[in-house]
Amino acid sequence: MPLTALIIDDEPLARQELQYLLERAGGVDVLAQGTNGIEAVELIRAHRPDVVFLDVQMPGLDGFGVLKKLLDRKVPLPQVVFATAYNQYAVRAFEVNAVDYLLKPFDRKRVLQTLEKAQGRVAAAQAERSEVAGQPSPSTDTDAKLDALLKLIEEQAQAPAVASVAKQHTSKVIVRAQNRLLLVDQKEICFAAIEEGMITVVTPTVEGHSNCRTLEELLDQLDPDAFWRAHRSYLVNIQHIREVVPWFKSSYQLRMDDPKKTEIPVSRAQTKRLRELFNL
Repeated sequence: MPLTALIIDDEPLARQELQYLLERAGGVDVLAQGTNGIEAVELIRAHRPDVVFLDVQMPGLDGFGVLKKLLDRKVPLPQVVFATAYNQYAVRAFEVNAVDYLLKPFDRKRVLQTLEKAQGRVAAAQAERSEVAGQPSPSTDTDAKLDALLKLIEEQAQAPAVASVAKQHTSKVIVRAQNRLLLVDQKEICFAAIEEGMITVVTPTVEGHSNCRTLEELLDQLDPDAFWRAHRSYLVNIQHIREVVPWFKSSYQLRMDDPKKTEIPVSRAQTKRLRELFNL
């Protein structure tokens, strides 16, 4: 049987992109889409899906608020996959608590991995429900973990972040260039690109490779206020964008200030973020 799913995101392009990837993957029946947290609570209660793809950042009731509402109302929780454009501390908390996540812009391989994980959990939950009556509800442990996760996120959000921000702004990144390991100030990085598993880091004076395996891993080392995942294959330093170039079908490209004046595409899912950054 295919997984039943809901997509909750306030960005139409993000919903469309995820729906497209899920349709290509197969084995998923998207029952409905929602645009905000209030709709999410009602849709989950009405449809009881196997999995919900839930945006973290939404106006009003955000993704965390949705989970709180469901827990308060004793609604059985589906498998939750968080979607976010920001690789922040919460992402690690999701992993520790066995809650999956997808970073925007969505990556097809990552979506497939997430579906495989969700299918395994749904199958395990169904097996538990078929056991002898009187056993603890399979949702009890999940509810407890998510409740603990929400408390952890709230505590970390309230804690002072001065030390971590200072560290981000003073840290350097190792770049391999000409058989040397260079320590590059992250403020000098114009952009990073990944191709065939190799990450290239470009500054006004250096072009080399990072030891990181993914752009997500590299982004963990960088200042989230300065660096932006404009495309699944590109990570850009906002301070090094020279020009925003209108492209076809209401899309854009970024012309960077590196020596080659590299042009970087902005994915459909990140167009809204671009307009917010530069008031387009």
